Amino acid sequence: MRTSPKRPVFLNVTQIRLPIAGLASILHRITGALMVVSMPFVIHLLSRSLSGTEGFDAVRALLTGMFARMLLLLGLWVLLHHLLAGIRFLLIDIGIGVDKPMYRYSAWAATLAAPLLALALLGGLS
Repeated sequence: MRTSPKRPVFLNVTQIRLPIAGLASILHRITGALMVVSMPFVIHLLSRSLSGTEGFDAVRALLTGMFARMLLLLGLWVLLHHLLAGIRFLLIDIGIGVDKPMYRYSAWAATLAAPLLALALLGGLS
């Protein structure tokens, strides 16, 4: 009877070197889940802001604090990363950017452009 080699008991996730394309894929999934989870809160804020002048003023007051600005930055990053990575994956699906250097460049571009665009948009919102 053949015995299989012993499998590792403990896998140290911090020592795994994930390529940038894998990181972009994981972040795409995480940002999609964050968008779904935040949807009820965003819908509530939209509904409240459209209910009248008092509701609009209450939502505006809620979104002016520093903590709210950080949440807006996070929300913009989530939306932009999911959008850019989604476009990247659509292009890969039709055969554009499948080659080794190109898929790395596009993964870096989607990963780095999202927070920069979020910061630029947040600056434009004030």
